[in-house]
Amino acid sequence: MRYMFLTSGPEAGLVPPQRMIDEIEKLTEREMAAGRMIARGGLMPTAMGSARMESRRGKLKLTDGPFTETKEVLGGFAIFEFATREEALASLESFMELHRTHWPEWEGVCEMRPMFGYQTT
Repeated sequence: MRYMFLTSGPEAGLVPPQRMIDEIEKLTEREMAAGRMIARGGLMPTAMGSARMESRRGKLKLTDGPFTETKEVLGGFAIFEFATREEALASLESFMELHRTHWPEWEGVCEMRPMFGYQTT
């Protein structure tokens, strides 16, 4: 099953230290070579061209970034293919362990969500 990992945290200090970037690159190479990682990407700060479109009561509302009222923002994503939920959870823990080890001052969340429409079995 495919899973998307969504990482979020405070926008201030969103750029990780080089040691963290290096470890993420190693993880990416390893997971792509194993055929588990499908795609990934980091997101620019909301001040750099972000926009939100809301639908409320039948009307659309556009808001340009930065979003000062937001305490946490989405910082990146990855899409994986795992055989089991347990395998996905182990990968999630390994990914967050990289953050704890190489960027201990970062406080945030990585949400793991199963995706529909991409069954490979």
